[in-house]
Amino acid sequence: MEPIQVAWVPDACTLPTAEQPIRVAEFDDLFKGAVLRHTRPEPTAIALVLPASVEAQARDLAARETSCCTFFQFGFESAGDELVMSIQVPAERTGILDAIQARLTDQPST
Repeated sequence: MEPIQVAWVPDACTLPTAEQPIRVAEFDDLFKGAVLRHTRPEPTAIALVLPASVEAQARDLAARETSCCTFFQFGFESAGDELVMSIQVPAERTGILDAIQARLTDQPST
């Protein structure tokens, strides 16, 4: 998996520019190491199925991301040994989900 390009980080993000590559790398690590499968139920939402063991990491990352990009909405639902992490954005931000989905193309998809 190639490193995520920081170019998809929206202008509305208040995370300092110098910290953006670090945050992108954290998401990349989560995508590469923990996503079991994913779905895109609608253009403004994506659902990532993760092992329940990464719940604390995923929740921490989501909380930090919403502090700088307030348009994100993250949800978590337990499913036995798995965790469904949903990510929603407003219609004008679907390009961000497109970029996330592109990162997952070499992962199994449902």
